[in-house]
Amino acid sequence: MTKTYFEVIRPGINSTFQDMGRNNLYHIGIPFSGAMDNRNYILSNRLVGNDLESPVLEFAYQGPLLRYQGNKINIAITGDVNFTIKRNENLINGRCYESFILEHDDELDILSTNKSVYGYLAFGGKLDLEYQWSSYSVNTKANIGSNNGKKLETNQRINISFINKNLNNKKLNYINTKIENIRIIKGTNYDYFSEEGKNIFLNKEFYVSKLSDRMGMRLDGPKIENIVDTNIKSEGLIKGVIQVPADGNPIIMLSDHGTIGGYPKIGVVISADYDKLVQLAPGTKIKFKEVDLASAEALFKLYELETQNLISQI
Repeated sequence: MTKTYFEVIRPGINSTFQDMGRNNLYHIGIPFSGAMDNRNYILSNRLVGNDLESPVLEFAYQGPLLRYQGNKINIAITGDVNFTIKRNENLINGRCYESFILEHDDELDILSTNKSVYGYLAFGGKLDLEYQWSSYSVNTKANIGSNNGKKLETNQRINISFINKNLNNKKLNYINTKIENIRIIKGTNYDYFSEEGKNIFLNKEFYVSKLSDRMGMRLDGPKIENIVDTNIKSEGLIKGVIQVPADGNPIIMLSDHGTIGGYPKIGVVISADYDKLVQLAPGTKIKFKEVDLASAEALFKLYELETQNLISQI
């Protein structure tokens, strides 16, 4: 039995192992999954000296309380997160985007995210996890991935099979920002909706519903009128596509989305805005702004350049 592990005292809310996700399985009904906020996922790995595609622990709203057993190890947390490290009777206030060394019997308490949803905990080493279909990512709806496809549970162990030798402190001066509008391109069924419905979609405010998770984000607000057909023959879906069911309330497909669906698609969130979209907590306002495909591609290239620049600063 490994002597290096984290004991889960409190599992937190929706704490799962995630990486870059799994490719080319849509034909058997398996979505990409993977980290919801890709930039924060990558930065967490960089801060502890891991390969950028290593699995990390993703949590929502409140993270786990973990007790560490083993030799010194680096950890880093990214996102907008409150956390503490308890060493003996001393309490250390953690800082995001900075690596910390944990020692034997230290407790890491990830208290909450701040007006956001997801945070990421990277461990400086290799996690002892199962690899399934070229990914460690967990999809709890289908029980797919490492940890038997399940969330963290109380009293389980997170085993570490290897600890990185370099324990040097690393940090990044980075602040998560929000954008005024979520940019979209037109969906394949855009013309199913009335002119008034299109105008509402592109000019009115919506609110993130509490009925949101890794599969999808439901929105509340003015109804979007369909003038053709509220149901279509089921077609393939992608991450970020916006469906509008018969009730007129949009649903945005997220990382664990179903691979086919029969609701008309009014738009698709551009890839450059996806990380910021998933961090919008229930009750947050959303406004959409249309861009063309060329602009979406240019914005994604800029997003990738910004991410690479952040990586190079660590």
